[in-house]
Amino acid sequence: MIQSMTGFGKHVIQLPSKKITVELKSLNSKSIDLNARMPGAYREKELEIRKIIASSLVRGKVDFGLYIETTGVETAAQINEEVVKGYIKQLDSISGNQGDMAQLLEIAMRMPDTLKTERADIDENEYKVILEALKEALSEINKFRSEEGDVLEQDFVNRIETLKNLLEAVVEMDPDRQSDVRQRLDKAVGDIKADVDSNRFEQELIYYLEKYDITEEKVRLANHLDYFAKTMKSDDSNGKKLGFISQEIGREINTIGSKANYAPMQQLVVQMKDELEKIKEQMLNVL
Repeated sequence: MIQSMTGFGKHVIQLPSKKITVELKSLNSKSIDLNARMPGAYREKELEIRKIIASSLVRGKVDFGLYIETTGVETAAQINEEVVKGYIKQLDSISGNQGDMAQLLEIAMRMPDTLKTERADIDENEYKVILEALKEALSEINKFRSEEGDVLEQDFVNRIETLKNLLEAVVEMDPDRQSDVRQRLDKAVGDIKADVDSNRFEQELIYYLEKYDITEEKVRLANHLDYFAKTMKSDDSNGKKLGFISQEIGREINTIGSKANYAPMQQLVVQMKDELEKIKEQMLNVL
């Protein structure tokens, strides 16, 4: 099972006097990178909320937002009457006691410290509602990640199958490659127009062919492709493990390319590298 690190989750709960919204967005990252935005009153709960999110999402660049909107008469901000009256008195004095009180009040309310906000203690019942909203948002973002993961998995299945087909073409072509290498060596020696010890030449030819033999690479590449497909079917999303396997696949492909010394096979190797590069690009999003 594959999960993407890209996802979005949101849950809204309406209380009698408040609207609580929890939002989660995630993108790819090597580890968990969490950015939290929440009202100051809940900062003391930030560590606990971070642990809940990290245990559920595991990896990714995550943006968490907690928004509490007052929809009733309840408010933590109060007008500082004494300060406002002081401003009005000074303004009235400056205007020579001829100012309009409504205008003076409007001006005074724009001045500093006209509102005072009392820090309210955390309402435990409200916090339980917030945790419930967080749980629902996490469920939603994980569902989103799983759906994105299904798309990625199908893409990987198709590309691994393409790589297997290309490997089969390499296996079928290998005898022709070895024959071509032998013919080129024979021709090169013939062009020298010199007497050559046939036994010594055969020994050197065997050494040369063994040096460019790709039997081990073909076997290892086939095993890595099968292992990649098997790992995708595991219960957990194994993005890092799949990344390591794709690196090993790349090593074998590169070695085959360097040993090929045969244009038709090198063309197949180029196609294999192209498919693998697309796998690696998508692998950046896998959890």
